[in-house]
Amino acid sequence: MIFAGNDLYSQQNNHDTARVDTGLIKLLPYVTVSTAAYKEVIPAQKLSGAQLKSLNSFSVADAIRYFAGVQVKDYGGIGGLKTVDMRSMGTNHMGVFYDGIQLGNAQNGQIDLGKFSMDNIESISVYNGQKSDIFQPAKDYGSSGTIYLRSRKPVFDSTKRTNVKGVFKTGSFDLINPSVLLEQKLTENIHAAFSGEYTNSSGRYPFRYKRVFQESGNTAWDTTAIRQNGDIEAIRLEGGLYGNIDRGVWNAKAYFYNSERGIPGAIVNNVWKRAQRQWDRNFFLQGSFRKNILRGYDIQVNAKYANDYMRYLNPDTTLLYIDNNFHQQEWYVSVANKYSLTKKIDIDLSTDFQYNTLNSNLDGFVFPERFTSLVALAGAADLGKLKMQASLLGTFINERITRGNTATGDSAIAAPSKQELTPAFFLSYKPFPKTDFNIRAFYKNIFRMPTFNDLYYTDIGNISLQPEYTHQYNLGFAYRKAWSGKVLSEWQLQADGYFNKVTNKIVAVPKGSGMYRWMMMNIGDVKIKGVDIVTDQAFSLPAGVLLNLRLAYTYQRAQDFTTRKNPGLQKITYGGQIPYIPWHSGSLIAGIQYKSYRLNYSFIYVGERYHNSANIPENYEQPWYTHDLSVSKEMKLKQYRCKISGELNNVFSQDYEVVVNYPMPKRNFKIILSVEL
Repeated sequence: MIFAGNDLYSQQNNHDTARVDTGLIKLLPYVTVSTAAYKEVIPAQKLSGAQLKSLNSFSVADAIRYFAGVQVKDYGGIGGLKTVDMRSMGTNHMGVFYDGIQLGNAQNGQIDLGKFSMDNIESISVYNGQKSDIFQPAKDYGSSGTIYLRSRKPVFDSTKRTNVKGVFKTGSFDLINPSVLLEQKLTENIHAAFSGEYTNSSGRYPFRYKRVFQESGNTAWDTTAIRQNGDIEAIRLEGGLYGNIDRGVWNAKAYFYNSERGIPGAIVNNVWKRAQRQWDRNFFLQGSFRKNILRGYDIQVNAKYANDYMRYLNPDTTLLYIDNNFHQQEWYVSVANKYSLTKKIDIDLSTDFQYNTLNSNLDGFVFPERFTSLVALAGAADLGKLKMQASLLGTFINERITRGNTATGDSAIAAPSKQELTPAFFLSYKPFPKTDFNIRAFYKNIFRMPTFNDLYYTDIGNISLQPEYTHQYNLGFAYRKAWSGKVLSEWQLQADGYFNKVTNKIVAVPKGSGMYRWMMMNIGDVKIKGVDIVTDQAFSLPAGVLLNLRLAYTYQRAQDFTTRKNPGLQKITYGGQIPYIPWHSGSLIAGIQYKSYRLNYSFIYVGERYHNSANIPENYEQPWYTHDLSVSKEMKLKQYRCKISGELNNVFSQDYEVVVNYPMPKRNFKIILSVEL
């Protein structure tokens, strides 16, 4: 194994095109080589290289749809909110990491993945439980599932010192989307990168809005219209430095995102146009340092500062005039220490500290501060046929209020301090020495803290809330087979069965006898049983044609066992499938490459589901599916490498909704031109 940049790589058969950093290869004499550096127990689902580029994905959220066990809530259009949920445990249980450091949102715990463009993303990895690498910050142990986004890093051959890439996209919804990337080799050991992107779209798209009474089959209404107030204007800027030192690496990154968007809102009460607006401004500065100090001892230091601003405006006085802004800040530092006891056994001790604040002009809002300390002790053993990992995470949280009244109307009292110890255990067993077949299993107990909104939002928050726990049990296998000189050159299969239990789930319940005032309470109880299956095939066809196929399928039975005081409501919700979770879902990705031409096809299917735990006909949501096609041609003009692509999304113009009353676009297209020097 080779330590290069921030990742550890091993050679493997892969039909995707890969960029080789010859600059890093020259530094190999100064790098420690060790077979004990990384012991993968539970492999990730991963999309990278040509396979990732083949998807008709405008944002990271679009690409994540193709992973098994993952659900994405999409409120429609380029500017619509997009959040992700893994194995039905809830959006707040997902950790999203950008270049190794977690993206945070102490206000509501949700990360809008629609803000992250695919133009600068090199790979996306999804882990159930946690990443199979104990040499990581303590926060990496603190989620039920994790998504790792890795941005493109500078790569140079021996004759170049500068890389330049420009991309221009246009298409449906009046889309204008240029982006630029500049990479510079400052010295042999220090590389710099800068990328910028501008997005402008009217968000106007035709849709059909139809409702059918499930019991009688009669049509309630059937209308066509144009989606209004879905416009967006956004700019993204990123800059980074990447360095190599003796037996180590470091990097620093600055990120800025600024947008204004319309919120088209739900189509209810015969209202087809809304006037709400939202402004977002996100900035963070982060860095990482990793070095081998002594033989068998490595240290990693991460740090981050984030500053996020959001303004929400509802000018409609017939409802309720609202003009609220929220400003949150985050300071974070982590130190991880890994020591190799033997060639087969590693231990890690990681300590993190995080400080969060939130300010708002909301009436009656308090100004909370949160101090979070995390300590993780982990061990990994590679015993030949058997690989094991175990970790114990200690989380210690204190909060205080600087001024104002609490959301419950009491005096200024912050939520009580919390201390939690949560374990995890992973193992993998390879029964046959000459066959690439592994059986894997894990158990993990973890929790998510109530957000600032849960605790302190005016007249709704509840400072007595306890953490929301998950217990995860997983048993599965992975098999891989490769053939030389055969049409089917590679086949991989992963399958996992799992049981998850979410307790102390935070839900909103009526406050008192009226239905106009609500409070957050720990009364939710959800049990999830499921199966994830992913298979990849690579074919080498005659005439140099390459074919890659990837299929993913998920079955989930996610039941709501929450006890409710209302007997009538209890009867129709107890044991029901939780909102927006289909029993069956799946995807297919196919890519055909011939010389400089590439044809891609992708398909997504989401089965029947309900938008409420009351699984009654009024809440039924029919299945939906989409077919997407793209074709691309690469060419070289003198020193320029050019690529032109055409995408056709929702080929058969399917009418569907991911979230009820938020219609999605019908057939739409994009044209993409990229030039690289």
